[in-house]
Amino acid sequence: MKAKHERFLKELLETPSPTGYEVPVADAVRARLAGTADEVRTDVMGSVHALLSGKGGGPSFMLAAHMDEIGLMVTYISDDGFLSVAPIGGLDAAILPGLRVDVHAASGTLRGVVGRKPIHLIKADERKSVTPIDQLVIDLGLPGKEVKKLVSVGDAITFGVGFERFGKHMAVSRAFDDKVGVWIAVRVLERLAKKGRAAGDFIAAATVQEEIGTRGATTSAYGVNPDVAVAFDVTHATDYPGIDKTKHGDIACGGGPVIARGPNINPLVFERLVAAAKKEGIPYQIEAEPSVTGTDARAIQVARGGIPCGLVSVPLRYMHTPTEVVCLKDLEATVNLLVRFALDLDETACFVPGVGAAPSCVVPEDDEPEDTGLFDARPADDDVEEDAEAEAPGTQDAAEADGPDAEDVPAAEPQPDAEADAPANGDAPDGEPASGDQPADDDAAWLFAPKDMKDKE
Repeated sequence: MKAKHERFLKELLETPSPTGYEVPVADAVRARLAGTADEVRTDVMGSVHALLSGKGGGPSFMLAAHMDEIGLMVTYISDDGFLSVAPIGGLDAAILPGLRVDVHAASGTLRGVVGRKPIHLIKADERKSVTPIDQLVIDLGLPGKEVKKLVSVGDAITFGVGFERFGKHMAVSRAFDDKVGVWIAVRVLERLAKKGRAAGDFIAAATVQEEIGTRGATTSAYGVNPDVAVAFDVTHATDYPGIDKTKHGDIACGGGPVIARGPNINPLVFERLVAAAKKEGIPYQIEAEPSVTGTDARAIQVARGGIPCGLVSVPLRYMHTPTEVVCLKDLEATVNLLVRFALDLDETACFVPGVGAAPSCVVPEDDEPEDTGLFDARPADDDVEEDAEAEAPGTQDAAEADGPDAEDVPAAEPQPDAEADAPANGDAPDGEPASGDQPADDDAAWLFAPKDMKDKE
């Protein structure tokens, strides 16, 4: 991954955006795509939609990823200046004691720590129990009167950690769920722009409020009304101790993008995603999703009269903790997969089960990629690693130095070639409907109304 792309990933991850407070990261997305997208609009929910107009008559394609992250909210401020909090999204109380956090107040960001009685003062029969979140407090190290001047009930809080590389091609951060998806959506749009665009419109949708019920995806799917969509999210890696693979599948960091299969997934979108991976020589993994998923796909699939939707993920270790872990190679491979999927969409694409057909995934014999190693079969135009620079033993792999990207050279026209028993992908709670049935409105203005889009009503 080139250094400039890694810097943008770091910026997204370290920009606070708890559910309902996504404006700062939305600003970063708008700023990044302002010079590339043909149009960038933000709906009343706060989701950002960037349009790259197509060059022909192909179907419009929306790639959705949520930009909200889990966090905490201030519910009470004691006279002594300690904050009581409630969770925003799915948060495990067991991980909180002892953490450093950032309180995002109108006055600025304040560093705090999650306090808990030391083990010496805890009764023996209480030491094995988890302290509920409503019994934890946040200590800002300030006098009570000053805290009450600086902090307000309803202020949001995030984990006080950021992005860091470690090991080989691995990275750790808070909020990979799902800002890594926002990064991928942005990179796909940028790559398509440099490759001469897809036949149909491409919309990168950075959605809000996924962590409390895929709410942003509900309005984005209705407003954009794409012909086909793919939701992107992280999924649980099962390649570390304690995970039952017979129950949760065999999903490994570094094994490539994960393509979901099940009733929440349009079968022809699934087949096209697999065909795209094979055509590009990209290793991929398949995940079984026997019900609705905890991702934006659950809302998109049943919007309006139904939208054919797929689900692509990258494996993530330790989801919803301050130390979420991904393999950076999986990110790059996923961008390649989704760019190929977009370029293979043409006016003949049909997604009606039993009627449509996926494109051939057979690679011509002369073009058969040489199997030189994981992800090395067909490197991305702009992300080729300098293999000549061997790493010194015991050092981390560093980001590539900035330099002219292959994508900055105008490309020739592309040739036609694709925590308990919760849902495996994402974490939207089942308690809230993922797709509120919105009444049809014949006079409703579509999100990109100036664009002559197909009437699918």
